[in-house]
Amino acid sequence: MTNHGDLHPDSIAVGHGYDPADAWGAAKPPIVLTSTYVYRSAQAAKDFHRAFFDGAVEGEQGGAIPDGFIYSRLGHPNLTMVEARMAALDRAQDSAGFNSGMAAISTVGWALARPGDSVVYSRPIYSGSDNFVNTVLPNFGVQIEGVIDACNEGAIRTAAEAALAKGPLRLFMLESPANPTAAIVDIALVRRIADEIGVRQGHRPLISVDNTFLGPLLQNPLEHGADLTITSLTKYCGGHSDLLAGSVSGAADLIGKLKSLRMILGNHMEPFTAWLMLRSIESLAVRTQRACSNALAVASFLRDHPKVSKVTFLGFLAAGSAARAVYDRQCAGAGSTFSFTVKGGEAEAFRLLDQLKLLKLAVSLGGSETLICHSATTTHYNIPRERREASGITDGSMRLSVGLEHPDDLIAELSRGLDAV
Repeated sequence: MTNHGDLHPDSIAVGHGYDPADAWGAAKPPIVLTSTYVYRSAQAAKDFHRAFFDGAVEGEQGGAIPDGFIYSRLGHPNLTMVEARMAALDRAQDSAGFNSGMAAISTVGWALARPGDSVVYSRPIYSGSDNFVNTVLPNFGVQIEGVIDACNEGAIRTAAEAALAKGPLRLFMLESPANPTAAIVDIALVRRIADEIGVRQGHRPLISVDNTFLGPLLQNPLEHGADLTITSLTKYCGGHSDLLAGSVSGAADLIGKLKSLRMILGNHMEPFTAWLMLRSIESLAVRTQRACSNALAVASFLRDHPKVSKVTFLGFLAAGSAARAVYDRQCAGAGSTFSFTVKGGEAEAFRLLDQLKLLKLAVSLGGSETLICHSATTTHYNIPRERREASGITDGSMRLSVGLEHPDDLIAELSRGLDAV
């Protein structure tokens, strides 16, 4: 296996984590479709279990315990390959693969927060994450506080103090850029504040960042002070709208805690999905480049259209603004998912959406096809209106995930749709 230290991410994405010598010389990894693995002997079975549960490194007969697998819920070859590749792309010590992005997010929350703790989350945030922090974690005695402008030091400190008044601050659950508005978080600033809180309360709040909107090629949260990078692999890394998966990358000890809980919850990534993920990650760089180029063309068209009142494309952040400074420091590109708002409201947005054929009216993002949805009535329907609107999600807002089609065709179709508004 090649050491990834000197390789570009584009190269890491193609083949890292797989050695053809492990599979009869096959150029591409096979799918290992088995639920359980056979031991060579009773002693080998004991040694494997001691190594897995106790971290033992030598067998009772002496010598290192060889690499191997026990049961696919605990780990399997295809999952190991995905985890090695994501850890390398995220520049992390280790990574844990899950059967969806929400499985990754919820496992982080359950593994790290305890009854009586408090959590600060950035707003807006993906609706599944919003519901998890606001309706699930409180049932387990975890107190929640939100912050809308997480590039503003005062806003972050105010949220942190409010959380500390409720209980020890255990975790900052951030999403940057945010779904669906592409609002960004100053991760380094949050880390500085977390360090100060750590001195006060005796332990530093951990920082997780959902990096789904940009992915490992356009942003590395760990480099800016995050402890964990969460990615819904369903989106850009999967890239074809044909699988569900998620990952969390970070320090080996933290990822070990997540893997231990994953073993109990049974929310691991299964072999066929992991194999599809390995296939998909190989083309991530070229898909990202084309989608970002298309998104800039489409966003520029929308920004200049008289029936559009707002476009949240990151490349258009105002020069001299706090958000622009964070973007320039933290991101390698603007991505290809953003929101735009038509003048009017739901009726005008629906008239536009009902004209579209090439653009698919559907939730999700990051696929090869361009997807569009009305956030307030789909992805964020079950978020209370007051919380939606305070986060910038209005009745005229639509989320657009620009795909790989020709940009002229996308612009022509949006133009026809806007003619109906």
